[in-house]
Amino acid sequence: MSEIKLSRIDAAFEELEYPISQDDAATELEDVTLLLADGERNLGRLVEQSGRDRFESIDDLRAELHNVLPREAVGEPYQSEGEG
Repeated sequence: MSEIKLSRIDAAFEELEYPISQDDAATELEDVTLLLADGERNLGRLVEQSGRDRFESIDDLRAELHNVLPREAVGEPYQSEGEG
């Protein structure tokens, strides 16, 4: 299982071949833990919650992920993630 910060999410999404179905994306990302401002979430489960059947590009997948994340998960607007 790997962990990734939200600010580095494109690295995980670049591993996928597009277009990709929601089911395939969720399966490919099920072992990735997304580290958020308010804790952590399983990336595959977040992708499963999306309303899309298919993602045409990284941009599609990224946009849909932001739609399913709770607002508090990303912190305050314009707040950068510290390296801890």
